[in-house]
Amino acid sequence: MSAVQAVVDAGGAAALKVMERVELRMSELAGGHGPLLERHAGDTIAAGGKRLRPLLVCLSAGVPVPESDGLVRAAVAVELVHAATLVHDDVLDGSALRRGRPTVVASGGRLAATATGDLLFSRAFAELAAGGSGESGDERTVEAVRILARACSELATGELMQRSDAWVATVTVERYLERCRLKTAVLFRAACQLGALAGAASSTTGQPERDSAIESLGTFGEQIGVAFQILDDILDVAGPPERTGKPRGADLLDGTVTLPLILARQADSNLAAAELRSITTAERAAEVCDRIGATGALESTKVRALELVAGAKALLPELPERQRAALDLVADGVVDRYA
Repeated sequence: MSAVQAVVDAGGAAALKVMERVELRMSELAGGHGPLLERHAGDTIAAGGKRLRPLLVCLSAGVPVPESDGLVRAAVAVELVHAATLVHDDVLDGSALRRGRPTVVASGGRLAATATGDLLFSRAFAELAAGGSGESGDERTVEAVRILARACSELATGELMQRSDAWVATVTVERYLERCRLKTAVLFRAACQLGALAGAASSTTGQPERDSAIESLGTFGEQIGVAFQILDDILDVAGPPERTGKPRGADLLDGTVTLPLILARQADSNLAAAELRSITTAERAAEVCDRIGATGALESTKVRALELVAGAKALLPELPERQRAALDLVADGVVDRYA
């Protein structure tokens, strides 16, 4: 049984039905804009992934209602934004592979990839904006769009920060963590907030309690999102290409300064003196990865991620037991991804 399936099972039959509807709706949304864009958008969606973000939407709703179109739309919107950012990232990085498959930019070129990412973004917001129905439904739709728009703005800020930091050896731990928050974790936060917002539609609790639940679940999502990115950066150094779907040391080759490298440079004077722009081949990147691993930096980096996950789980005690157990499994799955 996959980790995601275990989480869905913990969430119950309703969660499974919601996720099935999400998959169906995403496949439907890939079409309608001509065969070229349909193929690239469809391939991007079909490439899959763990669907952690829509799963967080579903579980953050509490007891999900499979018939809730609003919940399904929110989950679909989050995953489409995630897919769009991956396509655009690959354009900026010139990446040939994503999840072990040719990227859109590799198979279709820069223009097709840019248009595909734009299509996915636009479809995400169109899907989310379709949820208004009556005064209260319109208010929730406006709030949902606001949540996702904020996350998208921060995602762009994080991408610009990463570009600005390329090959900069003096990047601090604090700046790195903020970049992780902006480039990755804010979409986890939005997923949890959108799910909590959708769940509040059928809740009998008062507005202060709803606002508190949305905020605490958002913080939970943001913290596990930062941990997710930190552990992904460990995998870039230590993970075999057949598992990660990209060459080992890909971050080094494109100048991305991550926490393992920052900590390793603090421990190894030779690494500290190395010119980052000199890492230009896969062989040299693998050599530097080995040097990073020898310093103990990977273990120290993992400790930081585990602390974040533990802190995130500590935010959940007020939730119903079944919902808390399912979200705990998501948090644990972020860690298991590295193990």
